[in-house]
Amino acid sequence: MGDHKEQPLRVGAAVRRRRRALELTLAVVAERSGLSVPFLSQIENERARPSRGSLEKVADALRTTAVELLAAADPACSVDVVRADAQEPAPDEPRVRSLVRGHQQLHAMEFAGDHDAGREFQHRNDELMYVADGAVEIEAEGRAHRLGRGDTLYLTGGVRHRWRATVPDTRVIVVAVAEHIEAVQQRRRGDT
Repeated sequence: MGDHKEQPLRVGAAVRRRRRALELTLAVVAERSGLSVPFLSQIENERARPSRGSLEKVADALRTTAVELLAAADPACSVDVVRADAQEPAPDEPRVRSLVRGHQQLHAMEFAGDHDAGREFQHRNDELMYVADGAVEIEAEGRAHRLGRGDTLYLTGGVRHRWRATVPDTRVIVVAVAEHIEAVQQRRRGDT
């Protein structure tokens, strides 16, 4: 009953992602597929479900297959439980665990144990770091920030940062807007 695989798929998001990845407009896809722009918009916004024939036309226009679009579709469920691992990691062994399954708009990861302090990150979209246990030091935009249990740090998209645990048994939760989401408006050349 709670299994997300039992739910119908939302193929519209997969169509939109593929179209945007190819940098195509709805008008171009409409011309290539023989379907109308309003109908394609309804598909992308989950207001219309395409027939198998229509989905194949859309897939052809996007230079893929209907099977690939369905495989990339999001489950239509709104609830998905991710259970904690049954095994605890060995002491001093780093662990990374995804807290969200599948291709979603939000990513959440749990980092436990040691972490590669030399690795620098720069994400397209905003990110929140929460220290569940222990303490960390985060270097962002040339400044060091020390966080303890219960502290959070918010980073806007594009901020370069690195972090390290400063005490054993540290657990950090990182929640970020997924990279495929256009949450941050890209500045165009000439814009101020």
